[in-house]
Amino acid sequence: MHGRVKVRTTEEERERKKKEQALKVRAYRAAMGRIQKKREAGELDNEMLTLTVQILQRNPDVSTLWNIRRECVLEKLSKLKEEAEDEEEKPAQAEPLSDEPPVKEDKAHSIFTCELDLTEQCLMVNPKSYNAWHHRCWTLEQNPRADWQRELQLCNKYLKYDERNFHTWDYRRYVTAKAAVPAAQELDFCTEKIKVNFSNYSSWHHRSLLLPELYPNEQRDRPMSEEKLQQELEMVLTAAFTDPNDSSAWFYQRWLLGSGAQLDRAPRIAAFRLESHGAVLALDKPYPDLKQLKIELTGGGQTVELQSWLPVDSSGTSWKCQQTFDYQRNTTYSLKLCDQEVSLSSLPGPEDGAFYFSPPHAAASCSKELLAELQTQLQSCLDLLEFEPDSKWTLLTSALLMRAIEVSDNHEKSLAHLAKLEKVDALREGYYKDLAARWTLEYELAKWPQTAGFPRNFTLAEDVLLASLPCGQYFVIADELNLSTKLREQLGDSVPITFADLKVKGDL
Repeated sequence: MHGRVKVRTTEEERERKKKEQALKVRAYRAAMGRIQKKREAGELDNEMLTLTVQILQRNPDVSTLWNIRRECVLEKLSKLKEEAEDEEEKPAQAEPLSDEPPVKEDKAHSIFTCELDLTEQCLMVNPKSYNAWHHRCWTLEQNPRADWQRELQLCNKYLKYDERNFHTWDYRRYVTAKAAVPAAQELDFCTEKIKVNFSNYSSWHHRSLLLPELYPNEQRDRPMSEEKLQQELEMVLTAAFTDPNDSSAWFYQRWLLGSGAQLDRAPRIAAFRLESHGAVLALDKPYPDLKQLKIELTGGGQTVELQSWLPVDSSGTSWKCQQTFDYQRNTTYSLKLCDQEVSLSSLPGPEDGAFYFSPPHAAASCSKELLAELQTQLQSCLDLLEFEPDSKWTLLTSALLMRAIEVSDNHEKSLAHLAKLEKVDALREGYYKDLAARWTLEYELAKWPQTAGFPRNFTLAEDVLLASLPCGQYFVIADELNLSTKLREQLGDSVPITFADLKVKGDL
């Protein structure tokens, strides 16, 4: 029996772990107690740093200890500064003769190096520790001699261990900005990581931040130039078809198919109505406070700044202004918001007033080459659906491609795909219903200017069933909103506010 390892029974193993845990808890409490006493006494010394190391190397996620270490570091730097000032005030002494020049020790740099070494050790314990990454950033910000190239190599090292660690990718963005790494070089790095593993959400996201910078779209209706967009669509389709059940490439493709409305820009005028006693304004995206934006109305040889805007609802997309205005019939008016200026049309009927309306753009225009690529991708998705008819990502992407190619012609087909998704992906049924409601409203709003009652009346057919009523800000210029009784009951207090509603309330 000699030489054989004794196998512990389950009860023995449980008891052993229990004792180990008790010892760890006792040591942790003792160390934390000592740390708190020293902190209360203002003893931010080397012993304090040693005590924090003992805990952080085992558990890097104790935020309090990192804060204490920062206090200790700042205290040490303060003392070093005082010592340096004292040295400058002392009279100069003759230096001993020597063949080599004296080397002055950089004590501050040693302090920073010690902190960086500790964070590196902690990240080996937990590579996804928010606190350890934050402390590393803080240390580098304090250090005027920070070695950003070394930090870049550290990112490469950690991404070899786990190429999908989003903490490392976030840190890499911070480092590359400090090191002034060219965006083109970073894009090449992204490409290599994607080739290693298509299922890399962080790398696809990093790519989406670089492309608009490297290949800007002047019209801002696409995330990047059309030529580069076509290349990206070809690449992502290969990734998506490698594993149709992996969502990372499909998410990136959704971003590629998105319009410029998703880009970071100022809000634009979606709808506007003016009468002598006030005005209403609808924006295409929420904005917290219109006081920060300059809105000017020009007409009849005068320009008036419209002020004192108040929100119509909590969405931040509909606004009202009670400022009176001397409206003149048969006069051309224009409205300017930031860099956008639009011409107003006269309200039909006997009442004086003017309005503007621009329906939500479901898809941006594209060149023949890009259109051909979109059609090729759609056909590829439809071919895949013949073999995997319940592939949810393929169903959703094909619906998005249909809308990117031609919204009106493919409206019913895209809704049919969403209806099937409600069954295939039942856990997200509500999402698909809301998406169908948005697409339907966008379709109906695009047809509204061709109706007889525009812009005073908006009518939604009885057979149009919606789970919600998005794009509600567009109806603020209407007097009457004709919805089915069933839809009104379903919406309840969420029925959009109209121009007539504001009049009745005395808000205009």
